[in-house]
Amino acid sequence: MNGRGKSDNPTVPAKSSNNGGEVRKPPAERMEGKGLAEGNPSGRNRTRAQTRLDLQRELDRVRQVAVRDSKAQLRTLWHHVYKVDRLREAYLDLKRDAAPGVDGVTWKAYGENLEENLRDLADRLNRGAYRAKPVKRAYIPKPDGRQRPLGVMALEDKIVQRSATEVLNAVYETDFLGFSYGFRPGRSQHMALDALAVGLQTKRISWVLDADIRDCYGSINHEWLIRFVEHRICDKRVRRHMKKWLNAGVLEDRTWRREEEGVPQGSSIGPLMANIYLHYALDCWIQGWRRKRARGDVIIVRFADDFIVGFQHRSEAEQFLSELRERLAKFHLELHPEKTRLIEFGRFAEKNRRGRGDGKPETFNFLGFTHSCDKTRKGKFIVLRQTMKKRLRAKLKEVKEWLREHLHDPVHKVGERLRRVVQGHFNYYGVPRNGPALALFRHAVTWLWWRTLRRRSQKHVGTRRLRQRLRGWIARYFPTPRIMHRYPEQRLAVITRGKSPVR
Repeated sequence: MNGRGKSDNPTVPAKSSNNGGEVRKPPAERMEGKGLAEGNPSGRNRTRAQTRLDLQRELDRVRQVAVRDSKAQLRTLWHHVYKVDRLREAYLDLKRDAAPGVDGVTWKAYGENLEENLRDLADRLNRGAYRAKPVKRAYIPKPDGRQRPLGVMALEDKIVQRSATEVLNAVYETDFLGFSYGFRPGRSQHMALDALAVGLQTKRISWVLDADIRDCYGSINHEWLIRFVEHRICDKRVRRHMKKWLNAGVLEDRTWRREEEGVPQGSSIGPLMANIYLHYALDCWIQGWRRKRARGDVIIVRFADDFIVGFQHRSEAEQFLSELRERLAKFHLELHPEKTRLIEFGRFAEKNRRGRGDGKPETFNFLGFTHSCDKTRKGKFIVLRQTMKKRLRAKLKEVKEWLREHLHDPVHKVGERLRRVVQGHFNYYGVPRNGPALALFRHAVTWLWWRTLRRRSQKHVGTRRLRQRLRGWIARYFPTPRIMHRYPEQRLAVITRGKSPVR
């Protein structure tokens, strides 16, 4: 120990105590010891933050290559996907309580022997021995009463797809256009809503095309998707595994069938596949049409398969709609006939319609909000965004059913659950000038809870006494309606040094 060729232990320099050598009494000053010599720490001692930093640096180099040449085809990407550190990060980002897929493996069970499982998965991905498992089909109800098909992936498929999505995002985020907001890192629904509101308020828009693609995820053509991917990705292993996920098939009622079209909804890589498909089939075409064909102002905002296009001239809007149908038909897509319509909307819509003797401008729905024409107190045109009545009724119906199922739960548990529901509603719908709708939702949830409390027992409880208790519970659990988002022009304002905001 501490000898020649040996590692020295930390030693404390000898120094007499400041307390006169008393054994039990602690010294007045703490002595600094001699630590171990500085050196390179082993890989096992690296923190997760350091691992993320290293992985991000690798993706930054990929991103730099993609930015340098917008037409370059990247040939070596797959080795970034099957790195054990990246697979571990993908596993840790998954939902802990998600339903298991066809393999029946849960997040907790897979993590009991995590490192060995990840090394085995990385080895199979490297050798090409990885096989995608079928998607377990489930259905979730839609607001209109229909059911939406949802795919439940196997756990290892989730891990690999999330890792591949992170790598491919480094390439495609440099290509995707600015008016695309759906399922992209760093972008949200409210960014799309604010961009739309600012565009309608600042540009000379008089006509709005509210468009929706019918069953977009289920209509994506596999052959066209792979051809679109080949524009940027030349790594054969990436394309091979994408084909594996597309051809894995669906398992429903113990019956396996292959899906000839569409991407699995509920998968980690499905939204990216849809964005790639719509980027080449729709976004690039719209961008070219706006630059070459349009004479007036044109704005576009797209979130997934829902998009809004604003025009200055009606003739251009009708021409665009006709050519759009032909463009989408080429790639096996179709506009929803009931959800696609052209309406008069904008700064000049009310004046023009009043001159013709028509009523108020029509409204349109986008991302849960009803957009209508309105004015400020000073007479300035604004886009009024209010909670969709359909969404409000659907959420209240969901709360009513939950209260009925948990009729006899303790009050504090029900109150905490309703608090999260009300706060979540405020977090999304708390936009400027939507305060009355927030207060209406809070009042409706209060009334539903009141009805549930009166049915908890057959014993007669005084109405006045129960109301007093309910007021206390409401004040304790329910948040006050509050606007959570700034005005659109404030969010999108660009502030430069020494100048006023440029909007």
